[in-house]
Amino acid sequence: MKNSIKKGFGFGLTSGIITTLGLIVGLHSSTNSVLIIIGGIIIIAVADSLSDSLGIHISEEFNHKNSQKEIWEATLSTLFFKFVFAMSFIFPFILLELSTAMIVSVIWGLSLISIFSFYIAREKKQSPVKPIIEHLLIAILVIVATHYVGDFVRIYFGG
Repeated sequence: MKNSIKKGFGFGLTSGIITTLGLIVGLHSSTNSVLIIIGGIIIIAVADSLSDSLGIHISEEFNHKNSQKEIWEATLSTLFFKFVFAMSFIFPFILLELSTAMIVSVIWGLSLISIFSFYIAREKKQSPVKPIIEHLLIAILVIVATHYVGDFVRIYFGG
């Protein structure tokens, strides 16, 4: 896989999972509404994918080693992978009851982060234990923080 596409894949996967999990957990604790969670997933998949792909595009333009083709490969692969990974979270909420969908989504997201962390470590010829633990702890921190932010919103703005 080309380096420019790897950048888009890695960023899209990580950001798509972490951002979407945070959104799902926060919306669940603040609204407890499947409709709002599904709407949030779709909106984040579109808006954040476009935003992050522009961010990658501008960031890659600063690297004078990249050709225009490489810049656009990183941009478009970020857009594609971020959208795909964010949208993958919609299926549990369409197919399952809300509390089950929440559990499945967290397991899905943490599993993908673990698999990708393992892949990165193997590519670097390192032990995968430290990166997997480090990346899972960051993801869990996001999950816990957004849960409490959602509680705060529900308590102080929910009426």
